[in-house]
Amino acid sequence: MKVVNQQVFLPILKQKNISLFIKREDKLHPLISGNKYRKLKYNLIAAKANGSKCILTFGGAYSNHIAATACAGKEYGFKTIGVIRGEELRDKWRNNPTLKLAHKHGMEFLFVSREKYREKECPSFLKSLQHDFGVFYLLPEGGTNELAIKGCEEILTDADKEFDVVCCSVGTGGTLSGIINSSRAEQQVLGFSALKGDFIREDICKFVAKENWELVNGYHFGGYARVNKELVHFINEFKEKSQIPLDPIYTGKMLFGILDRVQKGHFKENTRILAIHTGGLQGIAGINLTLGSKGLPMIHV
Repeated sequence: MKVVNQQVFLPILKQKNISLFIKREDKLHPLISGNKYRKLKYNLIAAKANGSKCILTFGGAYSNHIAATACAGKEYGFKTIGVIRGEELRDKWRNNPTLKLAHKHGMEFLFVSREKYREKECPSFLKSLQHDFGVFYLLPEGGTNELAIKGCEEILTDADKEFDVVCCSVGTGGTLSGIINSSRAEQQVLGFSALKGDFIREDICKFVAKENWELVNGYHFGGYARVNKELVHFINEFKEKSQIPLDPIYTGKMLFGILDRVQKGHFKENTRILAIHTGGLQGIAGINLTLGSKGLPMIHV
């Protein structure tokens, strides 16, 4: 499906004389949407080229990467294995919309403790996985590696050179790295972190040479996958006014941050902003279950 840049019309944007467009990467594929499609593209080509029949990767209970890898495996003929953080999910995964989707598309799960999960890059743990599952093509948590960044470098096109600022949500930093690499020198790239802390900066610096970017850390709402009433209200209101759905883990926080910065005068008049919609809408169902169990308002779907 063709990706379009959809303009958003809101009173605050008109008041501040700012143009905001959203690149609808979420429309790339019904199930393998947004940055996950980009990250998987060249990894799947490499896996096929070296004769791999199986892809193994890592993720949490509501991981977009886990869901996308399972769906891509089904579509392109790979067996998929997901090493899932949290032993307690072993008997509960059927109540989890993300894991149910992944299983429906053929993914086999290995549930491990959080302590064990932290060893996901340790050679000894990877060797034990090879012993248990045989030969596999390894994808890191979140799918970020050099091939993933190569795919994400294709998000920006020549048509996007007219924008002054390019914004992207940040998890593992791979998508932002690709966008930085393909951005123009005169463009400013803002990465809105979905995680608490500044540790991801070091990872991004491994993949980029340009200095036209900034990591924005003030809109994580308490940390990864943390959601509150204010964010839910914003996402629902934004969808009502723009007809664009946002996920609460990444794009919702990014758009909240962009518009807050517009309100506070961070952007000069006539600035043209492009925000990348990285998909992740499959995660809304799981977040709504959590919100509902706490008696909190839910995200409209």
